[in-house]
Amino acid sequence: MRFVGICYRAHDPRWAFKPTSGDGAAIRGARFNPKGVPPLYLGLSIMTAIKEANQGFAHRIDPCVLCSYEIDCEDIADLTTAEGRREHAVEFDVMACAWAAALADGCRPQSWSIYERLSSQDAAGICVPSFAPGAEANDLNLVLWKWGPELPHKVIVVDPSGRLPKEQLSWR
Repeated sequence: MRFVGICYRAHDPRWAFKPTSGDGAAIRGARFNPKGVPPLYLGLSIMTAIKEANQGFAHRIDPCVLCSYEIDCEDIADLTTAEGRREHAVEFDVMACAWAAALADGCRPQSWSIYERLSSQDAAGICVPSFAPGAEANDLNLVLWKWGPELPHKVIVVDPSGRLPKEQLSWR
């Protein structure tokens, strides 16, 4: 499918100078990317982005930089419905696996198989339910494995006033 719309991301401030980078998640790996693979995790709503960044701890929100993104991206696998998951041969339980616990135990998360299979089929990313604590049915994420400033996988951070830092040193 083609995804066109606005998405959101609540950044750890140390990564705000690279708002279209997936470098932070590539360090350890995350739910839908193995270690070494930089993904761009985006919420389809502001509240979803905040839930993802704070993993359900609404009573204590760590400092973050909230950004919005203009997205026009082809080759997205829609895994938000049972029909979409059947089309792409993805099981809900694999998406919902306890990926962080698997990593902590030195195991490979089952959900990494989704990246391996779909990216090898030229998928640029996936649209998925949020699995953050407190997520509701309407909390959805866009996870990109291929993106850049040009079509067909266009992602542009919205920063008309130029407020985002240009380098990490500006946060000192």
